[in-house]
Amino acid sequence: MGLPLYLATFLTGLLECIGFAGVLFGWTSLLFVFKEENYFLKPCEQDCLLQSNITGPFDLKAQDEKFLLIFTLASFMNNFMTFPTGYIFDRFKTTVARLIAILFYTCATLIIAFTSADTAMLLFLAMPMLAVGGILFLITNLQIGNLFGKHRSTIITLYNGAFDSSSAVFLIIKILYDQRISLRSSFIFLSVCSVWHVVRTLLLMPQGHIPYPLPPNYSYGLCSRFGTRKEENKAAEHETKELQSKECLSPKEENSGPEQQQQEQEQHSFQRCVLSRRFILHVMWLSVIQLWHYLFIGTVNSLLTKLAGGDKETVSAYTNAFAITQFFGVLCAPWNGLLIDRLKQKYQKEAKRTGFSSEAVALCSMVPSLALTSLLSLGFTLCASIPVIQLQYATFILQVVSRSFLYGCNAAFLTLAFPSEHFGKLFGLVMALSAIVSLLQFPLFKVSPKSNAVYISMGLAIFLTLAHPFLVYSECRAKKTKSSVDA
Repeated sequence: MGLPLYLATFLTGLLECIGFAGVLFGWTSLLFVFKEENYFLKPCEQDCLLQSNITGPFDLKAQDEKFLLIFTLASFMNNFMTFPTGYIFDRFKTTVARLIAILFYTCATLIIAFTSADTAMLLFLAMPMLAVGGILFLITNLQIGNLFGKHRSTIITLYNGAFDSSSAVFLIIKILYDQRISLRSSFIFLSVCSVWHVVRTLLLMPQGHIPYPLPPNYSYGLCSRFGTRKEENKAAEHETKELQSKECLSPKEENSGPEQQQQEQEQHSFQRCVLSRRFILHVMWLSVIQLWHYLFIGTVNSLLTKLAGGDKETVSAYTNAFAITQFFGVLCAPWNGLLIDRLKQKYQKEAKRTGFSSEAVALCSMVPSLALTSLLSLGFTLCASIPVIQLQYATFILQVVSRSFLYGCNAAFLTLAFPSEHFGKLFGLVMALSAIVSLLQFPLFKVSPKSNAVYISMGLAIFLTLAHPFLVYSECRAKKTKSSVDA
């Protein structure tokens, strides 16, 4: 049952990430529907809006500010809450974390289903809950990469790409709304799908964690309920811990004395990981690039309205184009993972000859991916800064490619550059710290996205993120030189 079970878990996890995990980032499509329903508009403003075709576009900046504030709060919670939820995942394991995710997600979809223009303030509660539930789905599914050994990074980046692609769900809701299917019906359907999440949690996911490296005859979920004994699970856990300790050590360190091995284990403590230069630089790298992505997603409707001169049909067409490109994140992200896995296998062969540590091998394999992500984000910023509406198609493509690389690269870096037992906490802490930086999107909007100063400052900040891959590369070279000298 091993391989069929693993494939069933993988495919259903991919479906879960595509259909539910990252729907928040389809905000642009849902925002269009909310505006059609006159959310956050006073009666007098609605009258002015009806006359806008005669007198010219009506200024709806107050409405846009409320919507951006909702998205800012939701995106902040999407990141910030990953630290406590990551702790819950590490401490209470998979089943508890997923049941919490299902509770948050179901409550959020039901609240949105029963909101109206009169109760629009409930969106300030519902959207953050939707974000927290979605990110917990992603965190609990990322461990599925451990089932596939040398393809681990490819699976992790594929799931992050699926997370990005799920933003297309709100496009489907927008299209259904155009066909006279109400917003309420769509969100009630999403709520009913929670039954499927519960069934998958009980039958196709482990109660604990999926270990890495994977021990022989590992089983979980439905299979573990029909024949797998507790003694076998305990033996597998013990074997996994031994494999993990060997994974973190180079061949020389493996043959060293107990005192030296104890020093190595202390260097891999959670505190040491958090205070390391590579972790601090990685937080800065993610925070800056993510801030620009969030600012763009939150203001793209206003940008398109301005470039289209207030033409609703043009704005709707470009909104659909933007949402459609988001779906292809699931196709873009695996290329990043394939690049990381191929480079890791290449450096592992070199490590066997030179005694290069497995930790340094992992770092070297991440350098091209980190640099490429920064360069793609820089190109995305430059395209968005040019006020030509036709050029926004290129902006949309660069945005989805760079974003799928960003989150896949983030998860892969944390799994490869740090001990696996700290993944949930480190992933949560990185996202929580980057969430604080993401709050800058609202004051940047107040400065106005029309200002070139915003684009120039964001472009310069993204250019500076290239320091992260450069310093990781320097660290790899230093470790390689040290290994050569010791040899």
